[in-house]
Amino acid sequence: MDLLIISHILILILLIISAVATIVSKDLLHAVIIFSVYSFSMAITYLILRSPDVAMTEAAVGAGISTLLFVAALSKIPRYEEEEQKDDYSDKTKNDTSDKFLSS
Repeated sequence: MDLLIISHILILILLIISAVATIVSKDLLHAVIIFSVYSFSMAITYLILRSPDVAMTEAAVGAGISTLLFVAALSKIPRYEEEEQKDDYSDKTKNDTSDKFLSS
């Protein structure tokens, strides 16, 4: 196999793994870091495809500025996604709604 084809396959595998890991991650900071790896991998893909202008833009905006903005936003909110809190809220909403219909 040609070295170019092998590099395409490796980058594609890295893109798929980082996309799935971003979705599955419960820690939001880890998700942002993995997403920046995804963006940087896309920049490398554009470079392999001989589009250096798009690669530089993806590296600067996708991996650079977006990561900084996401980290700044994460500093203002809780870092971990909590499943229990979502379930408690949905149970309260169901009870409040059923009480309103029963009382009228």
